Amino acid sequence: MSQRINQAIFCVLLVLSFFSVTAGAEGIKLKALELERVENDWLLNTAFQIELTPGLEDAVQKGVVLYFQTEFDLTRARWYWFDERPALAQRQTRLSYQPITQQYRIASEGFTFSAKTIVEALQAVGTIGGWKVIDNNQIDSSKSYTAAVRMSLDLSKLPKPFQVNALNNRDWNISSDWVRVPFLPNGPNIIKR
Repeated sequence: MSQRINQAIFCVLLVLSFFSVTAGAEGIKLKALELERVENDWLLNTAFQIELTPGLEDAVQKGVVLYFQTEFDLTRARWYWFDERPALAQRQTRLSYQPITQQYRIASEGFTFSAKTIVEALQAVGTIGGWKVIDNNQIDSSKSYTAAVRMSLDLSKLPKPFQVNALNNRDWNISSDWVRVPFLPNGPNIIKR
């Protein structure tokens, strides 16, 4: 009898571990981050890996437009007051599906791109190159800062019925964690992570 109980417990744990691995696969994860100094500006190059949940992927296929927001934040810690925020930048990227051409459209800051598969489209959404995030006039070259970046699905841009669904369903709320790197204005011209 105890052997059957042990086998049943093992099967339950195996099934639970399978679901936890598949549930953790969806979301947004940072693959690469690079801050590069070009003349008097700092440009951000990033690559995020985006994996949609089956519900989100189905919604895109049915015509729901998804907006991904990338945020950059530069802070300097101060012991006597709130942290100083000399630079804050946000960027929206729009992902939609065109059923007539059977292609995905990605649009961001005047840039448009078409992709044949959802994998190509999500790769284009997650890749950002040459985004000006810091002007040297905003920072003090003798101080050290912390640069942070993240990407998330902007739920406020969804149609109203989907916003209600998104509040009740964790599958619709995908975002990466904030990734922080030390930033020295007089440091190397390229900061990588």
